[in-house]
Amino acid sequence: MTPDPSGQGGGTSTLILMGLMIFVMWLFMIRPQAKKAKQQKQFINDLQKGDKIVTIAGIHGTIQKVNDDDTLSIETSPGSYIKIEKTAISMEWTANVNKSTADTKK
Repeated sequence: MTPDPSGQGGGTSTLILMGLMIFVMWLFMIRPQAKKAKQQKQFINDLQKGDKIVTIAGIHGTIQKVNDDDTLSIETSPGSYIKIEKTAISMEWTANVNKSTADTKK
């Protein structure tokens, strides 16, 4: 067998390889990021008065009021209130704080 002189024999395999690479990139990079963004959005929508939170800046507080304009009023210490954006709340750190307080209650 001699190689095809026109050089067009590998076009479909290259196309399949490129498609496979794109699929793997979507599977391992894009899909998990979209899933995490969806979880973060659900977490923010589920916040309510009395929840203990931690901001991405590390500020700990308790939600006192959920405002209509995507902001929260939190109490950081007795009588000290801060108004923050809902997007400034860390889902992971808040979960860790609430998990540790649930463990101490047991």
